[in-house]
Amino acid sequence: KTKQSKNLGIVGAGPAGLASAITAAERGHKVTLFEAKDKIGGQFNLAREIPGKEEFDETLRYYKRQLDRLGVYVQLDTRVTITQLNNSDFDEIILATGVVPRVPVIEGIDHPTVVNYTDVINGVIEIGERVAIIGAGGIGFDVAEFLSHSGHPTSLNIPAFMQEWGIDMDLQARGGIEGVEPKFTPSPRTIFLCQRKAEGLGKNLGKTTGWIHRLGLIKRGIKMLAGCAYQRIDDQGLHLLVGDEPRVLEV
Repeated sequence: KTKQSKNLGIVGAGPAGLASAITAAERGHKVTLFEAKDKIGGQFNLAREIPGKEEFDETLRYYKRQLDRLGVYVQLDTRVTITQLNNSDFDEIILATGVVPRVPVIEGIDHPTVVNYTDVINGVIEIGERVAIIGAGGIGFDVAEFLSHSGHPTSLNIPAFMQEWGIDMDLQARGGIEGVEPKFTPSPRTIFLCQRKAEGLGKNLGKTTGWIHRLGLIKRGIKMLAGCAYQRIDDQGLHLLVGDEPRVLEV
């Protein structure tokens, strides 16, 4: 532990703010954690809604327990201002205020059919039967997972997971997979996952799990488009070039 304890103010109780608060408190500092929303977690609260990422519930439970154990003073529903921070007696202030969705520059991006991923995952809006997702990084894949599932995800149901991936629990075949047909539930909606780069989608996902996400989405019928040049969005849908081919995704 430190020999010189400081009074620290941390703004933002997302992943970075939580980790900073716990680490500082463990080292003997007095910590006050400010959060604008009514609960801690930040992006964790979005991640935990994605099928297959339910373990983030336990991550949040861990952080809540550690904050209590270490005596971190947590102020929820508090949008702290620069003036308040400047007038405080904190020795140091850590800004961990997170991110906001980046809005791409596309003609018609303000069309009423365009929504950001946070509103989708939080259930603020109702999604239709045909969807185009612009961006195929980690967040794009997560949104595709979220929208392509109906009912309870198989990640929490071992028999259903085994059936989905075609694993023989009787272990009669070598490796437990021979002769067993995977049975994926089709997506309840038509989904296009689009990216600008002319390369395979999901290339930068985790090396050990990325192929699982790609294959699962393909098996559920998600259409993956690479090399997209976005032209405009209007009442017809998303106008784009896929390579040199003009297309209109009626979404």
